[in-house]
Amino acid sequence: MRYYRTTGLIVTQMQELVRRVNNARDTSQPTISRYIAALVPLVKSVLEEFVPSAADAIEIVKGRVVLVDGTLTPCWSYEDHQELWNKKHQTTGFNAQLISLLDGTAAWISGPLPGKTHDAKAFKETGAADMLKKAGGGFGDKGYQGTGLVTPKKKPQGGELTLSDKEYNSQISSFRAPVERLVGHFKNWKIFHTDYRRPYDTYPDAFDAARALFFFSITWGFE
Repeated sequence: MRYYRTTGLIVTQMQELVRRVNNARDTSQPTISRYIAALVPLVKSVLEEFVPSAADAIEIVKGRVVLVDGTLTPCWSYEDHQELWNKKHQTTGFNAQLISLLDGTAAWISGPLPGKTHDAKAFKETGAADMLKKAGGGFGDKGYQGTGLVTPKKKPQGGELTLSDKEYNSQISSFRAPVERLVGHFKNWKIFHTDYRRPYDTYPDAFDAARALFFFSITWGFE
C-alpha cells in the first residue's frame, strides 16, 4: 500500500500511525463521520488560496499553447441521480476538466459536472472555453472536436485513415502526453479514482477540499 505518499509520511511513520489507529479502533463510525464532516470544509477553506481561479488561469495561459483533458471521478450509483451515468466508461461519476501548459504544469482544474456531460460540453460549461480564448491555442482529444482545439482526425465512416492522418494523430498524441500525466497525478488521490461513498450532497465540498490538497501538494514549498 502506498498511502504514505499521499500524507507525506515516510514508510515507518505511516506504519506507526496505522498501528496506533488499529489500537484505537473502538472509535465509532458516527464519530469518524463527524470528524470527516468537520475536516472537509476546514481543509477546503485553509487551502483555497492554492486553487487557481478562472482569472488566475487566464493569466497563466495568456498567449501560451495549452493542453486540455477531461476525466471521470467515480462515485456510487445514487438512485435519484441518473445524470451521473457515463456511457463511455459504463459507470457513474463526475466530469472534471483539466488545463495544463505544454510541459504538464497544472493551470486550472474545474469543479465537477454530472458524469453524463460530454467533454466538449463540459469544456464550455465549466468556463474552460472562455479561458482558452486568451491562450495561444490548445490541443484536445477527439472528444473536443468542434471546440476550436486542435484534435486528432476521426476515422471516416466505412473507411480508414490515410498514412498522413495517422502521422498527424501520432503527433497530436505526443503533444498531449503531459496533460495525460497530469490527469494521472491528479487521480493518485483516492477520492478521484475510487467510488465516492458518502452522501451525494457532500461531494462538492469533498471534491473542492481534495482539489485544494492537490494544488497545495504541487506548489507549497516549491516557490
